[in-house]
Amino acid sequence: MRFQISEEPVQPDLLKGEILNDVSGAFASFEGWVRNHNDGKPVNGLEYSAYVPLAEKEGQRIINEAFNHFDIESAVCVHRVGELRIGDIAVFVGATAAHRSSAFEACRYIIDETKARVPIWKRERYLDGPAEWVNCPTNTPR
Repeated sequence: MRFQISEEPVQPDLLKGEILNDVSGAFASFEGWVRNHNDGKPVNGLEYSAYVPLAEKEGQRIINEAFNHFDIESAVCVHRVGELRIGDIAVFVGATAAHRSSAFEACRYIIDETKARVPIWKRERYLDGPAEWVNCPTNTPR
């Protein structure tokens, strides 16, 4: 059961092998890929940044919550940082359980909470304009 920020390409088969076990009857996974568009703009790549110690601490908290809330045997989540190209895997989540519903629910919980809570920032590079940080809160004076 682990959460990791990685500068290396995500290897789904290795991660799946890490959590498979004889007591589980189900495995569910999610892969988030870099796509070639966002909000109607053509994208040619992106960069993910994170404050790794905090990101991994919060990510591990999410994995532990999934273990406590869902009847799962194991789970893993790896999120990339650095420069990514179209088609690269940005994030992988996998969960094993005795039954499929628990694996599906845990997998969904882990990715949704990761996107909502883990301090990871995305900067998209556009074909027709400057790169921009996406979904980053800004401080505005009151």
